[in-house]
Amino acid sequence: MNKSQVILYCQQTLPSMLVPFLQDEYDVLTPATDEAARESAAAGGACVVVAELTGAGPELEKRIVLANQLIEQGSVVLVMAGDGDRSPAMELVRRGAFGLVRKPPALRELKVILRRALFFAQSKGHKKSGRVVVGRDRLVGSSSAMQEVYELIDNVANINAPVLIGGESGTGKELVARAIHNLSNRAHRPFIAVSCGAIPETLIEAELFGHEKGAFTGTVGARLGYMEQAGDGTLFLDEIGELSLATQVKLLRVLAQREFSRLGNNRVIPLQARVLFATHRDLGQMVETGEFRRDLYYRVNVLRIQCPALREHPEDISQLAEHLTLQYAEQFGKNITGVDLDATSILREYEWPGNVRELENVIQRAVIVARGEQIIPADLPDSLRQDEGLLERNGVAVLQEVGSFETKLQEYKVRLAMQAIQDCQGNKTLAAKRLNISRAYLHRLIREVSDNNTLASDVA
Repeated sequence: MNKSQVILYCQQTLPSMLVPFLQDEYDVLTPATDEAARESAAAGGACVVVAELTGAGPELEKRIVLANQLIEQGSVVLVMAGDGDRSPAMELVRRGAFGLVRKPPALRELKVILRRALFFAQSKGHKKSGRVVVGRDRLVGSSSAMQEVYELIDNVANINAPVLIGGESGTGKELVARAIHNLSNRAHRPFIAVSCGAIPETLIEAELFGHEKGAFTGTVGARLGYMEQAGDGTLFLDEIGELSLATQVKLLRVLAQREFSRLGNNRVIPLQARVLFATHRDLGQMVETGEFRRDLYYRVNVLRIQCPALREHPEDISQLAEHLTLQYAEQFGKNITGVDLDATSILREYEWPGNVRELENVIQRAVIVARGEQIIPADLPDSLRQDEGLLERNGVAVLQEVGSFETKLQEYKVRLAMQAIQDCQGNKTLAAKRLNISRAYLHRLIREVSDNNTLASDVA
């Protein structure tokens, strides 16, 4: 069976350490030049490029340029960088790199992120669909459910027809609308997003169509409505299920005639914008109960994209969490490089009734309270950790099992010690430094493993 391919474009010392560790699982290539790296990445097949940022001045800039070229050609790129090069590494992630690997890498975590990246590379259509929108608002996820969404976005982007985007609250419906706009031939024109449920019924018509001075009590001057502001770009009407029946009638006429007038003026203005719609409600059911007009339903439901709930694609949770962690770490000026494996496991087990919006809230909080370089279980809200049998006591996350607090706390310390030794490939001195404890204390923790075979087997 052919192995998945990993391309290591790193300085001389790193491949000698990484190749023996990875070659049992992957076909590892170590190109010596920029051109060789580009050719290897473009040769076809699913592969991941680990591009190290190293050197200074022109040499560092050369590495950044190469990584950016690989991203633009559609390669799945992991950027490896030390603390001093974190800023350009973060910029490459914003441009579309799959993720950031800290240098020197923790080998166990490197394998985990490589598996995620290769799964992404092997997913259908990753070169175009996996990064539908590059930047802070990009869609993230490589699951089959998200791949279907990406494919539909690609299919409808340049078709000038209404699109109805459905899905629960917090699933990213506006991001889908922005992706459609950014992939269309209207990408450089305005994108106007309107939350229909947030505008009072008495003002919705004036907000959508605009008004002239004196059109109604309280108007000071003329105002362009959202339809006019959108020009020949895209108008996104979110939560159209919240519109009253009276407003639905007026919207239907505008969509049918492709024209409207400002309040207080009979001059007809052509509707040039493409209109996208979104709702978290079942419009078909609302039609049956008389809450939504049937003729308007057929007008807006020409093309449909359904955003999956996060519980329907839990395999994307770790990738979403990493993306959000980097985003908020930069925003808050914190040196946090990702989410550790235990915290990721907790995030994957939670049901996420609030979908991606709830996950974003949890990650934002975790980045704020985190003290280390990774988000750990203790940084997550109590509600998530209690579901996983974890509880924070005196600021320390401990297993919530039968037994005394002191016993469970000591077991947790032993687990941390054993995990650090495993990550450092058996180097106890390095493991002690990573945990910020003395080597003698580390040895005392190791001796406790022989007294608890179950714990030892769990860690192994």
